[in-house]
Amino acid sequence: MSTLQQKITACPPDALAGIRRGIEKEGLRVLPTGDLALTPHPAALGSALTHPHITTDYSESQIELVTGAHRGVQQCLNELTEIHQFALRTLHEHGDEMLWVSSMPCRLPTDETIPLARYGSSNVGRAKSVYRMGLGHRYGRRMQTICGIHYNWSMPGVTSEQYFALIRNFRRHAFVLLYLFGASPALCPCFAQGRPHALQRLSDQALYLPHATSLRMGRLGYQSDAQATLAVSYNGLDGYADSLHEALTQPYPAYEAVGIRNPGGDYNQLGTSLLQIENEFYGTIRPKRVIQPGERPLHALRERGVEYVEVRLMDLDPFVPVGITAETMRLLDVFLLHCLLTDSPPDTPKEITELKHNQHLTAARGREPGLCLVRNGHNVPLVDWAAQVLQECAPLAAALDATHHSTDYSAALASARATLAYPAQTPSARVLAQMAHEHGNSFTGFSTHQSALARDALLALPWSDTQQARFAALADESVAAQKAIEAADTLPFEEWRQHYMAAQGLG
Repeated sequence: MSTLQQKITACPPDALAGIRRGIEKEGLRVLPTGDLALTPHPAALGSALTHPHITTDYSESQIELVTGAHRGVQQCLNELTEIHQFALRTLHEHGDEMLWVSSMPCRLPTDETIPLARYGSSNVGRAKSVYRMGLGHRYGRRMQTICGIHYNWSMPGVTSEQYFALIRNFRRHAFVLLYLFGASPALCPCFAQGRPHALQRLSDQALYLPHATSLRMGRLGYQSDAQATLAVSYNGLDGYADSLHEALTQPYPAYEAVGIRNPGGDYNQLGTSLLQIENEFYGTIRPKRVIQPGERPLHALRERGVEYVEVRLMDLDPFVPVGITAETMRLLDVFLLHCLLTDSPPDTPKEITELKHNQHLTAARGREPGLCLVRNGHNVPLVDWAAQVLQECAPLAAALDATHHSTDYSAALASARATLAYPAQTPSARVLAQMAHEHGNSFTGFSTHQSALARDALLALPWSDTQQARFAALADESVAAQKAIEAADTLPFEEWRQHYMAAQGLG
């Protein structure tokens, strides 16, 4: 019996049955023309500050839909679908807006006219907007309009140390997911305007790389030169927390030059350190812990340990209405279990450099025949390495099937292995093929068409008065909750900001 098989056998049955997953899915509100909608977050959706399922991400035009944590994949997907239904019905009733189905953004206005998300007049609401103003100053607002799906995952009985072992292995093998599920090989030329890039011109309506999987996760996507100086280690909670603590407290000259406030008194950013707050740290996966009101995430991790991991590299799937399928979710479950149960040696600065190289190479050229990645200083064909990882996942898929009395997990793994063997089946290849065959190589044309299909499919699903009443009540309750937070504030904002940003809150 293999070591992996022994570890599976040693897993208590209730551990596999107790795996929980939740989804956070971002999407831009767009007009039928494929332009960004510049209207405020619809009031009928409730308060973006306090609604448990419908909020905004960076921009007022960027809706984020959030499920609870579910033991069943289908239950999680059902909730995500239901939240989409309410959001799209609300958009449909109040105009002709829809949700953009691609990770790379629609046609964007000038950078400074992309509207920052607003959360009301409370100190915590103002801080969220000031943080976004800071992101705009640091990275530009266009970069922040990139959208994705975050997959939150936990299993009972897993310690912080084990979660960090999972994270190390995830980072080593993240290229497998980029290859299988990357769906952003092209983008609107407006996104790259005025920025150096190595993209090729596909048409007046699209820039691309012929073998790209995920431009979102590549050099032009969610990247930061400043953060490239951070070599965060995932060898344990203490080391991870210490490296983040430094980034959150050390002044960074370029951001000191921006200043916290401008001469008119308006806020430019929350602070002048390399990271304003923990969420600014970009990674393909994060250790997470639910925070208490007013608590810093790093403090929560240090005090109570890792509660779940947040997978952050998944592109929106533009071929399905809610951006992800049950099959993809099951493959993620198998993959994360593999990361958790296989040996995970400590990472080193040399390996961290290799992993970044592999990520960028897979994002830009992942489907290129014969492409090699670097593993322990040696070149290894991407397809061979990925095939090895997927082969090792077979007993894990079988164990999950046995737990759930199904064959769904093994079917998801078989589908992934077939996609690896036939790159034309990858979402990134299918996007380029459909752009070419049906949309004159227009990224906006393809994405607008797919967004309309998604809207129509979701609007056509059954929707009861009971569902409508439940979501309307949630919206009303969220508005009341925001007003209560605003009424309870006692400190002036600047005093509140200084207290929140103080280093002792990170301990």
